[in-house]
Amino acid sequence: MKKPAFTLVLCLLLALLTMLRSYAAAADALPHITPAGTDTLDVPCAAAILIDEDSGTVLYEKNADQQRPIASITKVMTLLLAFEALSAGRISLSDTVPVSEHAYHMGGSQIWLEPGEQFTLDEMLRAICVSSANDAAVAVAELVGGSEPAFVEQMNARAAQLGMEQTTFRNACGLDTEGHLSTARDVAIMSREILTHCPEVLHYSGIWTDSLRNGQTQLVNTNKLLKRYSGVTGLKTGTTSGAGVCISASATRDGLKLIAVILGAPSSADRFNAATTLLDYGFGAYEAAPLPALPSQPLQLAVKGSAEGSVPLDYSALPETILLEKGAGAALRAELTLPETLEAPVERGQAVGKVSVYQGENLLSEYEVRAAVDAAKLTLPDALHLLWESLTGVP
Repeated sequence: MKKPAFTLVLCLLLALLTMLRSYAAAADALPHITPAGTDTLDVPCAAAILIDEDSGTVLYEKNADQQRPIASITKVMTLLLAFEALSAGRISLSDTVPVSEHAYHMGGSQIWLEPGEQFTLDEMLRAICVSSANDAAVAVAELVGGSEPAFVEQMNARAAQLGMEQTTFRNACGLDTEGHLSTARDVAIMSREILTHCPEVLHYSGIWTDSLRNGQTQLVNTNKLLKRYSGVTGLKTGTTSGAGVCISASATRDGLKLIAVILGAPSSADRFNAATTLLDYGFGAYEAAPLPALPSQPLQLAVKGSAEGSVPLDYSALPETILLEKGAGAALRAELTLPETLEAPVERGQAVGKVSVYQGENLLSEYEVRAAVDAAKLTLPDALHLLWESLTGVP
């Protein structure tokens, strides 16, 4: 295969694997939970959703799949790509972020960047998360993607990987632009992704006040819930004439982590009241119960037909807690299902068993137990070599 064709196939395979991982994460949602709707409670906004961050389970929804502008909540995707670039080592927090003429001309909320002015990436991230600065968001997009249009292509590709089927980005900051649309459900998906895989964002989203330019530019967080609601950790607000007043709010209490998305509220007060109502509902109706201990938890599993003899087991898919309705009754129990032996070949990450969690006789959820390493099938030369070792003691 020619090199360009091979590279294309490899890129497609990597993209497919990422999509499968994301869809698998969405499948973590717990089937025993039925989301509430407007017949249970209503909130003053056009669309809303409440999810459990750990499992992705939807607890409440209102017009959750209605496409709408999302204003500066767009910056959650901008931040996600920036933090992923940091994790990959392509950029660092101490890097200088140049300011282009294009970034300088951004309207809306800003820190009044000047062309040629230089800030570190850490300072730019603070400006984005605290003051929702559009000019800083575009400057960071240009650093990560080379240009804003190229970065927007990355945003849309990442959205597709996450299964955000109703989302199209047209810019990196969220200013009203034709075709720049998402949904409450898709916002919850990308919010969950950054909170789960880039938790360092909370260091920035939780800052109440800060400053730049040696104190000359003051930053005050646009998320007033940080001072009004116990347990709030972030995440991002947004307001434009097209989107209305919006928020993706994250909060944690007693191990239960929730994400409330409010789109198209008529006022800032309505936005925060709606988010408060949903978070109150979630914390009042649900709890994060500790996963019950297994009666036994083998660390190895025998493998037939391999020189390895056995493989270690990976239980990392098991959560620390499981989402339950408060006062649900019967105690939890966990059951482990494993075969006595495996047949080679065995691949690392291969599902070899499962843990089933029950409440009374009701199955709540199942989690895979995986092989932690490969165990190749024993070939004739391998067998002869092992026989030689056993007879002579010579490897």
